Amino acid sequence: MPLLKIDKDECAGCGACIDACPFGAIVMVGDKVEVSEQCTGCGACVDICPMAALSLPERAQETSEDLASYQGVWVWIEQFRGEARGISWEMMGQGRRLADARRTSLTACVLGRNARQIADEAVTFGADRVFLADHPELAEYRTAPYAGILSGLVRRYRPEIFILGASSRGRDLAGSVATELYTGLTADCTGLDIDPDSGLLRQTRPAFGGNIMATIICPNRRPQMCTVRHRVFETPAPDPDRRGQIIEINPALGKEPIASRVVDFIMEEGEVNLADARIIVSGGRGVGGPEGFEPIRRLAEVLGGAVGASRSAVDAGWIPYAHQVGQTGRTVRPDLYIACGISGAIQHLAGMITARIIVAINKNPEAPIFGVADYGIVGDLFEIVPALTEQFKKRLGGKR
Repeated sequence: MPLLKIDKDECAGCGACIDACPFGAIVMVGDKVEVSEQCTGCGACVDICPMAALSLPERAQETSEDLASYQGVWVWIEQFRGEARGISWEMMGQGRRLADARRTSLTACVLGRNARQIADEAVTFGADRVFLADHPELAEYRTAPYAGILSGLVRRYRPEIFILGASSRGRDLAGSVATELYTGLTADCTGLDIDPDSGLLRQTRPAFGGNIMATIICPNRRPQMCTVRHRVFETPAPDPDRRGQIIEINPALGKEPIASRVVDFIMEEGEVNLADARIIVSGGRGVGGPEGFEPIRRLAEVLGGAVGASRSAVDAGWIPYAHQVGQTGRTVRPDLYIACGISGAIQHLAGMITARIIVAINKNPEAPIFGVADYGIVGDLFEIVPALTEQFKKRLGGKR
């Protein structure tokens, strides 16, 4: 059911709201406008309507006094089988930076079973306070109990900012919590900053297929929520001497029927985890076909690295999606990234631009990839990559 309400008696059919809607959810039917299920309730059309015919009656507006009562930065610590996921420590680094900028506290939220060790770790990574919900029903991630606990904590303690890692679980949880709290959520951010004038969280992410970088704010709702992609930010160094408060939460679980239960996890076996790889050798349209990835694989094997790919190579069916680097694939942060036959579209650069050293191999000297590369080689990758492989074999000897 669309969130937007239209008073047909007041609607003049001027079409101002149609132009204002960023989702194309408002259309003209006869001499009046109607709204489709695409409406997200963003409110962009409400203020623009000259007849005041549009409203969002289900949305309880918060006053400036209400908004000022929200304080602190929160980070959800994702765990799997009793171990914290690395993406969460990346979020803690950003959370600490934002909390310092706002001169407020940083809180970590740990949900799991026998998770006290993770709570202690969160303190070493910068948390001033940790909420620890330890319960058998929280051993495996399930949306309903996790979202219910976090939503309840937010309502009680009122954080200003809430950050989650953009993993599969983080994306699922963030959407559920934001919906429950009726607040904004910016997904897959690549940059976070505090606006020096308003104090609002500026959330930057690629938009329109990666052709622009959009900066989004959430001025009227709290908390300001976002998910951040893996490997966008560096993991901070833990400080074992830090001290923080750990507050144990006793969630009321197990009293009602469970709608879903995790039976088992089947781990997919891949060549190398791109997100954690220190060296990545990637191929793009220039490899020419599935067989063109063979020299890429051989070089990656010699270097002890992973095989990556551009979206065009994946879309062509030359290599599985699991290898895709870029805005719609994996975000990586290796020490060395070798791009072979990749032109350097902005969508691809968004996923690997933070690599410490970038080497580009391309026939076209005008390829955009050379604009970001630390080292560039203009030439045929089918000649250059095998030559590099042989040289690395000689140099590395039996080290690999």
